[in-house]
This record gives sequence, C-alpha cells and structure tokens, in this order.
Amino acid sequence: MSIDVAVRALIDADVEFVLIGGWSAIVHGSRFMTDDLDVCYARTPENLGRLARALAPYHPRLRGLPEGLPFIWDEATQRNGTVFALVTDLGDVDLLAEVSGLGSFEEVKAGSYIADAFGRKVWTLDLKSLIKAKRAAGRDKDLAVLPELEGLLDAEEP
Repeated sequence: MSIDVAVRALIDADVEFVLIGGWSAIVHGSRFMTDDLDVCYARTPENLGRLARALAPYHPRLRGLPEGLPFIWDEATQRNGTVFALVTDLGDVDLLAEVSGLGSFEEVKAGSYIADAFGRKVWTLDLKSLIKAKRAAGRDKDLAVLPELEGLLDAEEP
C-alpha cells in the first residue's frame, strides 16, 4: 500500500480528516502493522467534494464487490452513506463518518492533535482517544494492540 501517497493526496486536497486506526497507532510508535488506511472525515458538502476529487485519480471502488461492477465515486455517493470500505490503486482505504467509542467527526477531532508524519502535518487521534476507540471496536486485532498503546500512554504521561 502507498499509504504516504494516500495521506498526502488527502492533505494536499484540503480534505478535513483525522487519521484513526492502525496508522494512528504507528504514528504513536506502535509496532503493529496494518494493511489499510482508516480515516474519519467531515461530511460537509465542501469536504465531500474535496474527498471525491482527492481519491478519484486512484480509481476507488467498494471492497468486496465483483470487479467491473459500476461504481460512481462522487459527492452524491458519499451523501448516501457514512462508511466506505474502498479498494484504490494505492490500497485499501476505509472512510468513517463516526468512530465507535468517540462519535462524530467533530468529537473525533476534539480527541486529536496535529502530528508530523508522511512528510506533512496530519490530524491523528491522541493516545487516550485511540485506546478508547480500539476498546469500543472490540475486534481481536484492536484488543491485541491495547497493551502496547497503554504502555505508550504511560510512557508519555509525567
């Protein structure tokens, strides 16, 4: 996956988003690897347009559907859904309007900070919010990383 290209494409298009999931953990120093990019995005009409334009060159299509099935990636498609599990030329990208345990984009952003990563400034969940989201998701892969994230949090607290 070309995660750095995907993140830079979103940032350079002024998409309002917060890095969540595995890559947020990696930004904090996690050793757990992930195969996809997970972001929480703002659902304003302007942002949906920027998001559509940022990903369009990478041919997004819904993951799990047969190859060649028609799919239109535009603002209207985004208005009709809140979660998109996409396959792109850059790899898998998961777009979420809300995050379990945290809430809406505005609530997610309130639990985030700007990090230097991927050659850019990127909003990412802070460790407390990331831990809360991973715990709320409750999947085995999310629970497996919790001890490490809690250790990272302990190390950064005075």
